Amino acid sequence: MGQKVNPHGLRVGIIKDWDSKWYAEKEKFSDLLIEDYEIREHIKKKLFIAGISKIEIERAANRVKVSIYTAKPGMVIGKGGSGVEELRKELEKLTKKNIIVNVEEIKVPELDAQLVAENIAAQLERRVAFRRAMKQAIQRTIRAGAEGIKTAVSGRLGGADMARTEGYSEGTIPLQTLRADIDYGFAEADTTYGKLGVKVWIYKGEVLPTKKVEEEGKKGEDNSKSS
Repeated sequence: MGQKVNPHGLRVGIIKDWDSKWYAEKEKFSDLLIEDYEIREHIKKKLFIAGISKIEIERAANRVKVSIYTAKPGMVIGKGGSGVEELRKELEKLTKKNIIVNVEEIKVPELDAQLVAENIAAQLERRVAFRRAMKQAIQRTIRAGAEGIKTAVSGRLGGADMARTEGYSEGTIPLQTLRADIDYGFAEADTTYGKLGVKVWIYKGEVLPTKKVEEEGKKGEDNSKSS
């Protein structure tokens, strides 16, 4: 069933971290969860062309820290930081809380599954052939240093009467290996024939869980001391 489960969700707490980092009492949890959703939707809608991969939210008392991971930080920050300031005011109006906006640059967008998926979806909306869009994305990602990539496009491909799924892959994608650093992205393309779903899996190599690495480091130190 490794084909079905979300690769990020499967690895949370092992090699991946949560996108929302906060704790709430039972009666407040649902309100804060909806607030998180509204914050993310507002940012993605406002800054869609900035290539936003993910949005992390941290909470402490009445303060909310929002970290935006983007391929084009200049478009988010704006001239002299005006873009960030405007966004902060909008989010404060939305949540009625103190907001801190942090912008992080994605150095290699070709290795970010969400951005690759959105790029394929944008090409499909411009009527580029789906096979060509997928193959070009795969070539760029492999050139950027990925160990493997898999793409899938679902829907009425090429305006066909019956919906189907087509995909391509190159390299290795070990979906069952928990220490495998697999990035997953999903996007939708609105075409004249209806919606097309785009999924992308990118394998960047193996990652050892932090605790394991620390333990091995301590063992190595102990062995060197005893010798």
